[in-house]
Amino acid sequence: MTLTADPPRTRAAAHRAGPPRRRLRYAGTVAVFLLPSLVPLVLFTLVPMAGSLWVSLHEWNLIEPMRWVGLDNYGEVLADPKTRAAFLHTLYFIAGYLPLVYAGGLGLAMLLNRAMGGRNLFRAIYFLPVITSWVVVALMWKWLLNPASGIVNWALGLLGVEGPGWWTDPSWAMPSIILASAWKDLGFVMIILLAGLQAIPHEYHEAARVDGASAWQRFRRITLPLLSPSTFFVVVISLINGFQVFDQVHVMTAGGPGGATEVVVEQVYRLTFQYGRAGAASALSWLLFAVVLLVTLIQVRVQRRWVNYG
Repeated sequence: MTLTADPPRTRAAAHRAGPPRRRLRYAGTVAVFLLPSLVPLVLFTLVPMAGSLWVSLHEWNLIEPMRWVGLDNYGEVLADPKTRAAFLHTLYFIAGYLPLVYAGGLGLAMLLNRAMGGRNLFRAIYFLPVITSWVVVALMWKWLLNPASGIVNWALGLLGVEGPGWWTDPSWAMPSIILASAWKDLGFVMIILLAGLQAIPHEYHEAARVDGASAWQRFRRITLPLLSPSTFFVVVISLINGFQVFDQVHVMTAGGPGGATEVVVEQVYRLTFQYGRAGAASALSWLLFAVVLLVTLIQVRVQRRWVNYG
């Protein structure tokens, strides 16, 4: 009979399996190294979240003392037709923004993944809007899409096309915001997908080309499946950002015209600073948090069916 030695344990595993005093010392050491990240996380994220939850159970106008109302704010917000309209507007934004930003980012990533002169320069140029302030981007697009003097309508006029009212027209206000948002975030999606493309071994494409596969077949059978982890990350992050859309809406339309672009976070802002109802605004914020968490958990569960990590 042969004896097999136990697999060697790491130092961290040995510490955790040791006496309680040693495990406590190990936990303390880990906590010390995590403090630079834990302290800001607790002070600027977890504590404000707990405070917001407490405020959501009160009626408060930011001036007078808070008055306990329990879950009344949640019931009132859920029964408000404006809440349903705000969620529908947010979903409208996501439905237009997500396909546009993904398709555009994927196209740029595939273009800049090829050998070409000035490739690094183009990557930097396309990424520049990502690090630009949202206020600056929103003001720029508001000027570009100005129905009377904007460059976009001027260019359409040269082609004999009458430009729409863009952000002044209830039918075109949300597409205006979607266009500006996708333009700003294209660089972020491009960088993530470009990293995914560069991680795909060239041998797979070469073997498929030798077997006679067309460019579309290689893209559909090789590129997209192996790019699925990057796609999953982009979809999750874009959906979370989409549900929290605010800056561009507030600057370009302020929720108008006629409430056509009043998204959830815009309504939170109005409830707090225009109507003095911080409790209802906090309740709406937690409802939004619950929706985002639910959607994210569903994506994590479903990704096992289509994301290929092999």
